[in-house]
Amino acid sequence: MSTNPNTAALQKMSAQPTPTQHTLVDCHTMGDVRRGVDALDDILVPLLVQRASYMTQAARIKQDASQVRDEDRIQTIVDRVRAHTLAEGGSPDVLEAIYRSLMEVCIDFEHREFARLRGEGPAGGSAVHNVTNVGGI
Repeated sequence: MSTNPNTAALQKMSAQPTPTQHTLVDCHTMGDVRRGVDALDDILVPLLVQRASYMTQAARIKQDASQVRDEDRIQTIVDRVRAHTLAEGGSPDVLEAIYRSLMEVCIDFEHREFARLRGEGPAGGSAVHNVTNVGGI
């Protein structure tokens, strides 16, 4: 029986310590806080770039622009993030708001990529989205 490549990747990732397991330190100054946040951003940015790259692939695979926004998928992600956040001891409401903002920006980007890949819109562009009321927090 062959091993699912996603399962193998997840097993490899789960064997590595998460940022909260090895970088959270007791901060005494704002400099300490900022260094900690910067260190996490150094981890998050490459992952977010990779996540956004999947939106280009989704735009290539989907056959119709109406498929870009998938409410069922959004809810699945929110449910998964909330459960994972609880398991990590975080605030599900805060992480849900962050993820809803992230997903809206990614959906906007995917719409632009969908059009670009079909010669219907400009290449690239920034993913600007008004996220002030996302998640109600």
